Amino acid sequence: MALDTSSGYAAGAHDDTQLPIFDVQKVQLRFDISADFVAAQVANNVLVLALSTGRILRFDLDNPADIDDIDLPKRPAEIGVIRKLFLDPSASHLIISTTLGENYYLHTQSRQPKALSRLKGKQIESVAWNPSQPTASTREILVGTTEGIVYETYIEPRTEFYSHQDKYCKDVYNPQDGPIVGLYADVISIRPDTRRILVATQHKLLHFVGKSGGRGHEQYVYARLLEGETPTIHEIDRAAAAVPACLVTSPDSPDALPSVTDGQSAERAYAWLCAEGIYHGKLLTSTPDPVTLGKQVFRESKMLPSSKLPPVQTSGGRNRASQPHVTSMILTQFHMLAFVDGRITGINQLDETVVYNQQILESGQTCLGMFADHQKNTFWLFTPQEIFEIVVTDEARDVWRIMLNQGQYEAAQRYATTAEQRDAVASMTGDHLMSQGKFAEAAVILGKSTKPFEDVALGFIDKGEHDALRKYLSVKLASLKKAATMQRIMLASWMVELYMAKLNQLDDTISTRAELAANGEGNSHDTEKQLPAVRKEYQDFVTKYKSDLDRKTTYEIVSAHGREEELLYYANVVEDFNYVLSYWINRERWDEAMTVLKKQTDSEMFYRYSSVLMAHKAFELVDVLMRQSSLDTKKIIPALLNYNKTMGDAVSLKDNQAIRYLLFCINHSHSTEPAVHNTLISMYAAHPTKDESALLSYLQTQEKNDDQFYDADFALRLCIAHKRVRSAVHVYTTMKQYASAVDLALKYNEVELAAEVADSPDIDDALRKKLWLKVAKVVIGQTKGIKAAIEFLKRCRLLHIEDLIPFFPDFVVIDDFKEEICAALEDYSRQIDELKHEMDESANTAQHIKDDIKALDQRYAIVEPGERCWKCRLPLLMRQFFVFPCQHAFHADCLGEMVMNMAGMGRSKRIRELQREIGRGVALGKRREGMVTELDGLVAGACVLCSEMAVKQIDKPFITEADDRNEWAI
Repeated sequence: MALDTSSGYAAGAHDDTQLPIFDVQKVQLRFDISADFVAAQVANNVLVLALSTGRILRFDLDNPADIDDIDLPKRPAEIGVIRKLFLDPSASHLIISTTLGENYYLHTQSRQPKALSRLKGKQIESVAWNPSQPTASTREILVGTTEGIVYETYIEPRTEFYSHQDKYCKDVYNPQDGPIVGLYADVISIRPDTRRILVATQHKLLHFVGKSGGRGHEQYVYARLLEGETPTIHEIDRAAAAVPACLVTSPDSPDALPSVTDGQSAERAYAWLCAEGIYHGKLLTSTPDPVTLGKQVFRESKMLPSSKLPPVQTSGGRNRASQPHVTSMILTQFHMLAFVDGRITGINQLDETVVYNQQILESGQTCLGMFADHQKNTFWLFTPQEIFEIVVTDEARDVWRIMLNQGQYEAAQRYATTAEQRDAVASMTGDHLMSQGKFAEAAVILGKSTKPFEDVALGFIDKGEHDALRKYLSVKLASLKKAATMQRIMLASWMVELYMAKLNQLDDTISTRAELAANGEGNSHDTEKQLPAVRKEYQDFVTKYKSDLDRKTTYEIVSAHGREEELLYYANVVEDFNYVLSYWINRERWDEAMTVLKKQTDSEMFYRYSSVLMAHKAFELVDVLMRQSSLDTKKIIPALLNYNKTMGDAVSLKDNQAIRYLLFCINHSHSTEPAVHNTLISMYAAHPTKDESALLSYLQTQEKNDDQFYDADFALRLCIAHKRVRSAVHVYTTMKQYASAVDLALKYNEVELAAEVADSPDIDDALRKKLWLKVAKVVIGQTKGIKAAIEFLKRCRLLHIEDLIPFFPDFVVIDDFKEEICAALEDYSRQIDELKHEMDESANTAQHIKDDIKALDQRYAIVEPGERCWKCRLPLLMRQFFVFPCQHAFHADCLGEMVMNMAGMGRSKRIRELQREIGRGVALGKRREGMVTELDGLVAGACVLCSEMAVKQIDKPFITEADDRNEWAI
């Protein structure tokens, strides 16, 4: 057996906007039934059908091929025919009621219905399931019977044969108005311990609200509430004839959040079908006082008379004289579906308009009723032989318009889906809020609409609502696309103007109220609180929309209002620090300017403002400059020179900030820029102090470097011009101009300094003696005592008394330096003796050399008869040979070959030429003898095995390619 539900969704391929809201489609049955349907229920996509034979079919619509075929424990003849089925929203629990008052319970995991003994003999008419929707048991539920009594029971499935399925069963209420046609229970969301119960009869609808009792076995939850609380009752005229009645509620909202606690859910709609028509409304939950909740629910509910339903037409097209009663009804999210004599009528709950009216069955054809799956939002119509699905397509399409017409603007905005709908809602909502004086709320809504900008803006201006106008512009600006550059700039600029006007207004108000408060007439406390809030709002605005503000325009607007703080805040936000710095400097606010400069890294800003800041905040500026590693010191030099010009003479070298910065660049940053070094020298040299130790220390430090980074000529001119003698002498010394250094020192009577230069270790003896003679001339000329001058000049051992005699005055008596003369003569005598001794040794050496030369002519070597050539290993006496003092002997040709292989290219070439000339026999006489002598000298000049020639062959391998490597194998 199977159930085919595919045809129910065939229309889904079309455009939803072209489809009607409701469409009834017949479901094709793929199984055979032996009897008619007598009852049906659907929940959570589970369909339960009862047959007249007592069988129950249960199957999942998601898997219709899998069907549970369940039989009751007894035959219909014994217990009666099934009259009603009650399936909880989760499809976990099923209660079966028969015509003879037999009631059974079936759990979703069971196939054997169990009798409810405590409900025996009672025909169940309605059930209020537990709001928590349990699955293991029903927990406490309410059961309404045809006798008009409400019972509370607790059903828990058990496997024991004799055990009761229902733990307890207690009659808790009797409205005394006939059958209980409907029951509903839920939990008030704002008070989880408070429950609501609806009890419906033929003529009454009762609304109970109160705290429930305890939980657990024999602790009745609803008894206390129903017995102790007074219900709110809506009653109709009893004179009306008895007609079908029921109580239905709307299904779960598809977009509603899951319940947080038991039974808490969004507000549902309800409808009570009675003799007068359909009484419907909202089951409100958000009320501060639960006692008045029932009155509020009934006060906001409406009665739809049966007379307003479309009349039923006969087959001939004429309307019937009397309107048949509604026999069944269900609720969707926004509509009521009523079944009237084979026709389904769809009525909008909000405005009671008919949106659907279609004949489904033949007039008079029996219908089991319409049922709603509250969790899956599907809707069904059952007859004894057929099943129909009522397909709902976009039923909220017109809800926004209805709510808008009813003044429910917030709800209309929530249900508007397209841009056109949302815009229409926003426009009307904004106009409504403005009419009520809610300008701030209207600004937010209108800012999201397409209502003409000028109309809205002028509306706020005419009413003097500049705060609302500012809010409107903010929302409008946020909704504009980035490509709308001009519009965004205009709106942003206008908002800046409004902010400045507001801030000025608040300042004026504070000032005015402060004056009144001083006179005891006013209080400015509230305005003082508002001012920082508006200022913070302005700051957030410029931070967010800084890219939409034109700098020049914004500066002009804020400056025109005299708002210094806001002006500087904007400049900082857009990182226009040049503007901020120039602003503070123009106002001679040096501390503020330095605060800004400390946070900067742009080198150009330091170059631009260093001159003026050096004049007023030199120490702080130098501290900042020393933290900047990317500065070009050359571009800072003009500021340093200007500072030195104005402040250099007034401060010491130690406190001079320009010198401090230059020293930092040289010593820490290791600057090699000549301009930096020359500037430092100029400041040292030009300072009025007579102490030149700082300058001299710098010059001496530079002397230790490999490279000298300052201009020596420039430094020399400055030192001479400012009479920095020691420094100038040092520069001369580094330039190796020792004579000029001595002359300069002697010019300024710095004899000791001149002597130090003359003693420089880099000077050769001749120059040193020359320099000391210059010093001696001055010393002898200035010293009154000859002995004192001679003692001073003894520091140079190169000077002798005869060198100094020309500098003495003509009238000097020899007795004054007699000792020196005697010492000099003795020294000369000693030197003469040493020279004589050296001459004797040289004569002996020359004689020995002559003797060695004569002995060379008598030198010889002994060659044994079996001596062999060291090259070819053949007897040596076979042909011309050479014998060396080391006893190595070679044939002449073998030696020549070895020498040519070992000698350089030039020598080898010359040996071949000589051999070739001698071999031809062309050269004769002395010329031949000379060539032979030259050849012997080239070939036999040294032994090839012992001489330097052999040492140069150390990189030559012992084994060559021509040798037999096997001879060396191990």
